[in-house]
Amino acid sequence: MREYEMMYILRPELDEAAVAAAIAKMSELVTTNGGEVAKAEPWGPRRRLAYPIQSCREGQYVLMQFKLDPKALPEVERVARITDDVLRYLVIRLDD
Repeated sequence: MREYEMMYILRPELDEAAVAAAIAKMSELVTTNGGEVAKAEPWGPRRRLAYPIQSCREGQYVLMQFKLDPKALPEVERVARITDDVLRYLVIRLDD
C-alpha cells in the first residue's frame, strides 16, 4: 500500500452536518477499497477560490491522508469526480 494525500473542495452552501457526511463518505470509500485513512480534516471556514468553479466563488477545503493499494485509486478518483458536493479534487502520492 502507498501513502496518498487528497485535497478536495466542497460546495460552499453545505452546512457542518453535510460537510461531516461528505468527509465520512470519502473516508468510507477508501476503507471499503482496502485502504486506511490516517486523517481527514476540514480546513476551517469557507475560502475564496482563485477563479469560479461551477459558478461557485467560495469552497470548503478538506485534506485527507490515507494508505491505499494503487490498483484501487482509480475507483476513489472516479467517485470523487461524480460526487455532486465535490467541486475539485487532487490526489498526490507522498514520497516513501
